[in-house]
Amino acid sequence: MGIRFPSMILNAKQSLKQQSLTRNQTGVPKGHIAVYVGEIQRKRFVVPISYLKHPSFLHLLCRAEEEFGFNYPMGGLTIPCSEDTFIELTSRLSHS
Repeated sequence: MGIRFPSMILNAKQSLKQQSLTRNQTGVPKGHIAVYVGEIQRKRFVVPISYLKHPSFLHLLCRAEEEFGFNYPMGGLTIPCSEDTFIELTSRLSHS
C-alpha cells in the first residue's frame, strides 16, 4: 500500500473548494471544512483546514480513502472512525 499524501491533500482541497462555493448555505466559515464522522451513524463536524496537514489527520484521510475512495456517501468528506476518537484527535490538535 503506497501512501499518496499529495493526492489526498489535492482531493481535500478540491472538496474544500466545492464546499466554499456553498459556504453560506452550509454554515461552514471561511478557513474550515465540514466532515462527517462515525462508523455507523455519521455526525457533521466543522474543523479548520490547517488540520488537513497534521500527520494524525492524514492517517484518518488515508482510512477514508481506503474505505470510500473519493466517492463520499454523505456528499462531503466522510471519515470512518468513532466520534470519540475524532473528538480526542481534534482536541489535541486545537491545543497544539
